[in-house]
Amino acid sequence: MCSIIGRPGFGEVLRGHRRAARLTLERLAEVSGVSARTLSDMERGRSRGPQQRTVTALADALALKGDAREQFVELARDGRLRDHWARSHGLGELPRSVEDFTGRAAELVWVSELVYAESSPGVGVVGLITSSAGLGKTTFAVRAAHAVRPSFPDGVFFLDLFGMSQHPLAADDALRLLLRALGVADQRIPGDIEGRASLYRSLLRDKRVLVVLDDAASEEQVRPLLPGGGACRVLITTRRLLAGLEGVRRLVLGPLPLPEAKELLTGILGERSASDEESALTLLAELCGGLPLALRIIGNRLVSRPGWDAAELAARLADEERRLDQFKAGDLKIANAFGMSYEQLADCARLVFRRLAAVPGRDFDATLAAVVGGLPIEDTWDALDDLVDLGLLQDSTAGRYRFHDLVRLFARERLREEESAAEREALTGRVMSWLLRMATMAGRWFEPGYGRPDRPDPDLAVLSSADKAERWLRMNVDNWLGVMRAAASSGRHALVLDCAESMHWFSDRWPHNPHWHEVFTLGAEAAAALGDLVQQATQLNYLAWVHWVPPSDPQTMLRCTAAALDLATQSRATAQVAWSHQYTAQALHRLGRLDDAMASASRAAETFKTIGDTDSYVQSLAIVGNCLRDEGRYAEALEQFLEARALMDDEGTGMTPSIAAYSRSLALIRIGQCLGYLGRRKEAITTLTEAIDLRGQSSDFWQADALRTLAALLADEGRSGESRRAYARAAEVFEAIGDTETSSRCRTLTTASS
Repeated sequence: MCSIIGRPGFGEVLRGHRRAARLTLERLAEVSGVSARTLSDMERGRSRGPQQRTVTALADALALKGDAREQFVELARDGRLRDHWARSHGLGELPRSVEDFTGRAAELVWVSELVYAESSPGVGVVGLITSSAGLGKTTFAVRAAHAVRPSFPDGVFFLDLFGMSQHPLAADDALRLLLRALGVADQRIPGDIEGRASLYRSLLRDKRVLVVLDDAASEEQVRPLLPGGGACRVLITTRRLLAGLEGVRRLVLGPLPLPEAKELLTGILGERSASDEESALTLLAELCGGLPLALRIIGNRLVSRPGWDAAELAARLADEERRLDQFKAGDLKIANAFGMSYEQLADCARLVFRRLAAVPGRDFDATLAAVVGGLPIEDTWDALDDLVDLGLLQDSTAGRYRFHDLVRLFARERLREEESAAEREALTGRVMSWLLRMATMAGRWFEPGYGRPDRPDPDLAVLSSADKAERWLRMNVDNWLGVMRAAASSGRHALVLDCAESMHWFSDRWPHNPHWHEVFTLGAEAAAALGDLVQQATQLNYLAWVHWVPPSDPQTMLRCTAAALDLATQSRATAQVAWSHQYTAQALHRLGRLDDAMASASRAAETFKTIGDTDSYVQSLAIVGNCLRDEGRYAEALEQFLEARALMDDEGTGMTPSIAAYSRSLALIRIGQCLGYLGRRKEAITTLTEAIDLRGQSSDFWQADALRTLAALLADEGRSGESRRAYARAAEVFEAIGDTETSSRCRTLTTASS
């Protein structure tokens, strides 16, 4: 089970260090110059926040260094802040707003609407502003409070609840301060929290007051501070979601968009921004990830060092290993902001957080997080919930989680600091092995002779269908490809090759995935390193296919197939010889050398038929058909496609069911197009509609081509409304696969047929 371990107070830590140093109070007083009476008050908690010079003297006397000294100083600072409020006879005046405040226009409107919002009887209007560290909750709340101040003639009060400190302000102490601010004398303040809360609500009911409660720690802390109705308003800022609060209006602050981030940076820089290159400022804003605190730090560093160049600082920030260290200016340090949230976590949530830094890719799911943390899935869910609650992770409706870029660097730093090199190496190996084995298992769902695994590795996630396998591969591509790169770099060639090989037939289902070139290049390099000529030829053939997918590069295809054919011939790999001929045929077809293409495709078909590979034989027939169609021999092409379809429909041919199902829609597209060329439009429309329905929401060239052909046939038949819809859908698919020129033509045709 997870348990939160909080740091002890300053007095307890002081006593512990004194005893560890084997010093009496008198001896420490003599060495440090701090009186024994003062030391006694500190250790008993009567003085929780001594002055900086006193703390420095004690730290020197106790010979504190590194983390121990930093914690000692931080606890004293925290205590000084709390003592300030304890001595206060009222609330703090609303802090001043920053002059260069930028953006958040919609959010400021939200606060303005809160002022005039109506509520149910007995329910006060409360706005809850949440975000992760560094996004400027307090700055925003202060700006908003100043903006609406004229609407609150009875006062605007600001109270820091110290939610991220080890000792948040207790609700009864907060109520005492609030009651004092409302004019209640100390002797009239009830001694119990219920009495204080009741008096507080009764006073607010008749006043036009705005109360800003900054840095809330929990629902328990703020519930007694909420009004019971009336004209008062309360704004709460917190890093936590405080999901248990009822009847509050929620605002989540996100990162600033790049234009606003750049505007804020320029505002901080003031006049000196004119001397910095525009591109350098843009890059700095991008590297800050939309965090106002990061932008403030970078801006302050440049302002305080007039001789610095923005481009030079951007170059420093470009180094991920040192980037986090650059985000500090005076007492502002981005890592400290993240660290305060990290300190709030239970041990197992900290473990999951820092180890997730070892996961490549933009996002990840709970199953992978459980593998990383080495925890049961139930405990992993709890840890992820805590991380999201504190803003250290972002989640989505798709069940995926992601870091902000700077938070990921902080997690990586925690991993380096808190785990040994051996532990980090073991973690990397575990993540690498699990992801590559998962990807290989998922890819083999589509391979002839594989499909559902009989005995999957017990630690792998269950993929019970081809659809689930495809979804896993698509959703986790950045994860498994990331570890594939790492495995290649570390010489784990067998793992890399297994993974690349398993992707052959699956890649047909996702042809426009931009990663295939890298996948099969890594596969070819791994095969070469292993001295496996057959697999090297295989991966080179797959690379030829990558260059065939539109927009194609037939010359590169021919170079790949020539190298593959040479290796396959040397190793007498008959199947790969046939594949080399097939991909050569596809390249020649793209070059318009139709007779040569048909000859190569026929040679491949003959070999595939001889070795009994019907899956591949059908692909060869399709290439011959495409060449006949492009020569204008539509009837012969139609016969070729009909023959291929008959093989797909015949269960006795031995075709792999998933390959037959996928290939059937492609055959129907070609059949429909040939019927259209032969003037059999009604049959063509029926066939193409069937093909498009079979492919569902596929977004690839073949779907787009089918939709475009269907739209033209419908227009010829006078079915203009259906034609417009087909052109519109074709435009969407062409846009999705990056063919903006054809997409634009389809949109023009949509308008023309209106």
